[in-house]
Amino acid sequence: PSPRKTTERNLEAVRRAGVRAVISRGWARLVASAAPDGVLFIGPEPHDKLFPRCAAVVHHGGAGTTHAAARAGVPQVVLPQLLDQHYWAHRVRALGLGRADVPRHGRNPEPLARALRACHGDAALIARARAFAGTMRQDGAERAAELLERISERGESAT
Repeated sequence: PSPRKTTERNLEAVRRAGVRAVISRGWARLVASAAPDGVLFIGPEPHDKLFPRCAAVVHHGGAGTTHAAARAGVPQVVLPQLLDQHYWAHRVRALGLGRADVPRHGRNPEPLARALRACHGDAALIARARAFAGTMRQDGAERAAELLERISERGESAT
């Protein structure tokens, strides 16, 4: 509800965790009047290019963002807001790919700082995220097209 307060909490969590951050302004319009050292505010960027260069990804839990972070092989901190985002947060937690226990609207920066420290310092979490990325298929669109062609050739319904 408050972009300024959310930005302040995130920046304090980054400071407490002792990490650098790239923060997307996003729909929440996160922005600081002056970014502290080690923090860069950006606009929309392609996740498939950015995430593999990150040590961890903090995000809202949308299906596409969750998939991009998993494919990048980095730990995730999921702060679900609504709808299916809670499901994806649960899947990230169940698969051991990250943290999903940070309150989304809390003012206390410590839970997020703890999650960031875990993503940077938990060797098992980092290894699981990397290993999981190696199991993800890269040809989903091609396989879907092949399936639809096979169904079409047989005259079957896709439903």
